[in-house]
Amino acid sequence: MLPTGRPATATIRGVLDLLRSMPTGVRILLVFGFLVLAVLAVSLPLVIEQAVEAPISIVGILWMLLLAYVVFTLTLILQRKQAGWGLSVGLASLSVPLALVLWQGAGLIGALVGAAICGVLFIALRAPTVRDWFNEI
Repeated sequence: MLPTGRPATATIRGVLDLLRSMPTGVRILLVFGFLVLAVLAVSLPLVIEQAVEAPISIVGILWMLLLAYVVFTLTLILQRKQAGWGLSVGLASLSVPLALVLWQGAGLIGALVGAAICGVLFIALRAPTVRDWFNEI
């Protein structure tokens, strides 16, 4: 059921209506999630190169776990599942290590950018409309 009261249909129009009714905080989280997926995809050749030398590596295990977590979380967010709320907070918490990495790579300005990303994500998730988005069982 859409927030407008109309039932969601499995047509392009129904999907577009669903996306238009999405709260801004959820959109911000989806953008962050897809950016994390893009970074994982760009860095995947390093993991594959390590897999040639050793079939099991710590980096490979962590990358695959992170990839599975992000894909599963984005799927639950788009399906509006209640379980997606907790996982979306976990996805937003990935911005904390991002801030530390930016601090190490770019110094104070990188730390400020990372802290701003972290703050925007957590403030966006606090909106009541975002919590109401996750209403499917």
